[in-house]
Amino acid sequence: MSFWILDTDSLSLFQRGNLEIASRLNRIDKSEFAITIVTVEEQIRGRFQVIRRADPDELVSAYHKLQITFDSFKSFNVLGFTVETQKIYTNLIRQKIKVGRQDLRIAAIALSVNGILVTRNERDFSQVPNLILVNWTL
Repeated sequence: MSFWILDTDSLSLFQRGNLEIASRLNRIDKSEFAITIVTVEEQIRGRFQVIRRADPDELVSAYHKLQITFDSFKSFNVLGFTVETQKIYTNLIRQKIKVGRQDLRIAAIALSVNGILVTRNERDFSQVPNLILVNWTL
């Protein structure tokens, strides 16, 4: 059995109705796929930024989108950032891998559970040793 982990970009595509990702998720038992707490952080942070910049006329829409985003998380297992993850993350930083910190955190979580990362960002994530990747948008 494989454990599939959607990165932030893949989750965003799914939320916007990407048929390929939706089709694949529909064929997998819910217990076999997840997102990371880092993805939750990134999406919530993005929604908060929109709310902070919103004009009064845009607030209803901005808060509605925050609610939709929050509700969508209920459909996924959310993998936390554990002590084991922290050790892997620290090791990746020491290797001076040229990948953004958030992506390294997602990679560390995926490595800590021996998961397969679903991503379009193969250029960056492929730099992480032993990380298994798949692109469901091809």
